[in-house]
Amino acid sequence: MKIVLAQQNYHIGNFDSNLQKIIAGIAEAKRQGADLVVFSEMCISGYPARDFVEFNDFINKCYQGIDVIKEHADTIGVLVGSPARNNTAKGKGLFNAAFFLYDKQIKAEIHKTLLPTYDVFDEYRYFEPAYGWDVVTFKGKRLAITICEDIWNIDDNPLYRICPMDMLMEQKPDVMVNLSASPFDYMHDEDRKGVVKANVLKYKLPMFYCNAVGSQTEIVFDGSSLIFDAQGNLCKQLPMFEEAVDGAVLNDDGTLDAPVIEPAGRQKPSYWNPAVLNETLNIQQVYQALIMGIRDYFTKMGFTKAILGSSGGIDSAVTLALASDALGKDNVRAVLMPSPYSTEHSVDDAVQLSKNLGNPYDIVRINDVYQTFLTTLQPVFNGLPFSLAEENMQSRTRGNLLMAIANKFGYILLNTSNKSELATGYGTLYGDMAGGLGVLGDCYKLQVYALANYINRNGEIIPQNILDKAPSAELRPDQKDIDSLPEYNILDKILYLYIERRLGPAEIKAQGYDHALVDRILKMVNTNEYKRNQFCPIIRISPKAFGIGRRVPIVGKYLG
Repeated sequence: MKIVLAQQNYHIGNFDSNLQKIIAGIAEAKRQGADLVVFSEMCISGYPARDFVEFNDFINKCYQGIDVIKEHADTIGVLVGSPARNNTAKGKGLFNAAFFLYDKQIKAEIHKTLLPTYDVFDEYRYFEPAYGWDVVTFKGKRLAITICEDIWNIDDNPLYRICPMDMLMEQKPDVMVNLSASPFDYMHDEDRKGVVKANVLKYKLPMFYCNAVGSQTEIVFDGSSLIFDAQGNLCKQLPMFEEAVDGAVLNDDGTLDAPVIEPAGRQKPSYWNPAVLNETLNIQQVYQALIMGIRDYFTKMGFTKAILGSSGGIDSAVTLALASDALGKDNVRAVLMPSPYSTEHSVDDAVQLSKNLGNPYDIVRINDVYQTFLTTLQPVFNGLPFSLAEENMQSRTRGNLLMAIANKFGYILLNTSNKSELATGYGTLYGDMAGGLGVLGDCYKLQVYALANYINRNGEIIPQNILDKAPSAELRPDQKDIDSLPEYNILDKILYLYIERRLGPAEIKAQGYDHALVDRILKMVNTNEYKRNQFCPIIRISPKAFGIGRRVPIVGKYLG
């Protein structure tokens, strides 16, 4: 039996596009001589559909899609993911389901058992867990079909009280098949591979694992679908961040007609799940995820052109380079907005960057606008000394000008704030925190520098001076980031321990960090939640990003 995985990029609620992809995937699987083609979790609707599934019309369209697809499941078995109605008299009204189609009929309906309700997941809000578990017999093979989280309750990491595969093993299956939508983060590829392999070794069965690819606002799916043989050898891995249709032959004796690309004895690399921040970890994957995040956000929203403020600093430089790669250099407009405190070398650096990239740019000096604000507010400020108010006025002037140009020409404003700044509140609401999409909001400052070096891997794109100079907002004379923040090589490591590792103040201090510094940093994180709560969506590349996956009180005061 040849089983093929269709790793595709879906668009939530775009049923016509999703159906076209699925039908094309079935046709390609047929061309490859497949007996069974497997698609990813919730492929018909797109994942995560969230509150869309509360609309009856949305569910009707899912069923209409299944009716269309089953006409193409004539000589080939097809596994697709979709919401399914719960026709029992108890529980929530929907299941997260997989439909097995063959001979133009629905042969089986499999329901997801383990419904994640953590980080970016909130499935128990919508779905009822499965009531029963049955293998599906197809062409002489007994298929143990599960959906994403159902295989993550492995023995060394039990998240739930039951294990669907344990139930299915009572019926002596021949192969495991999993439909998944497992999001990317820069540690997750090894986690995912380890979980699939652990299931294979526990149950001594091969597994065909199909993962989604593509970005859905904040969440990026990287694909990397996997095929393991019964001995725990990785025999096929579909590419990361690309659509692909490929598979392997499952022989009658349970072996796979595919070469071993990673032996069962391979161990997770030492860099996996580091206890301290490793800013270069999988930086190529981070780069690819950000490119996909930008590109899909614009494509799926129907946008074509982006605008951003180019300051001559590292954050805007990396954002501009990423956007130019994702959208095309001609579709990204940089606006340089020097103020009275901007240095000429910053302007020169930003100009050189745009020349290197070949993108259009404008220089719009804000001195006159800023002075008008000062003059207008002079009676109210009443001679008080220069302060944060005057600094933020410059940032908000820039935000207003960027939004005006965006509105005039139909651009979407890309935000350039990094995770270090967002964590500590080092940003101006309605100023440099404005934007439709946060490109670097899940990248610490050290990671931004690592991205810049990766962008320059084949030659200088980001001018070296941008990498070398001390970071500065340039909102007052001789200003440097370290005037307000600790050095980034200390700050980012403490932030990582608190945000990603979820260590409390005492635990962080026990690692040798200055007690007063830890208290200061954590206080900045907690007291600036109100700013982050008003921020735009952030492309998620870490295990714990700001936004939907990190829910802390705005008025909280947890300092240990």
